[in-house]
Amino acid sequence: MSVSSDEPVAPAAWAAERFGRHAGELAAAVPMRLAHAHAKAHAAHLAVGLKKRSPYGVALAGVVRENLAQAARELGESVRDVRGYEYAVINDHALFPFRYADRPRPLDRARLPSNASPIRRRLFRAHGPQPPEGLFDLDDGLATEEYLGLHEAFEELGASTRLVCVFFTADAENGIHAIHWGEAHLEPDRTFTWLHKEQLPVAAVPLG
Repeated sequence: MSVSSDEPVAPAAWAAERFGRHAGELAAAVPMRLAHAHAKAHAAHLAVGLKKRSPYGVALAGVVRENLAQAARELGESVRDVRGYEYAVINDHALFPFRYADRPRPLDRARLPSNASPIRRRLFRAHGPQPPEGLFDLDDGLATEEYLGLHEAFEELGASTRLVCVFFTADAENGIHAIHWGEAHLEPDRTFTWLHKEQLPVAAVPLG
């Protein structure tokens, strides 16, 4: 179920620890930035005039990244370019936006697509949280060069930068359904184990 509110979000202790003095502003900015991104992507979808949903999804992904990057700039924080994609970095925490479904769906059903780029997987492996102790350990005999490469930190982000997930569901007709942020470990089957998660309110779609 989505949460809707026109009031700023009071930052939780987890957000304050990650984003410092910007936690409250960021918690309020993320829903607004996603709402604006939907409006822009929906307009692009209508302009293309195709019945299939792909124009909306492609446009939304790009605009969401741009909007979060702009939010970081307005807060006086960093924007890092990783292989041609801009990521907002606030207090050494990079925001990773991901639309995990085009219909309302529980967060525990989120799964990285099978055709996800190695860049996405490497972001989680190198900058995401480690799995709970004692779980999902890799046998030494399976530590291939490819696997080890996924654990190399991106120099563009910096080895100390940690990943914060911004997962949401949305569709062209109804906009953003739900927004969650937190820290998730990517599993071998492309599902996620959440070490921390919080739901953010959904902002109203801007008029005009």
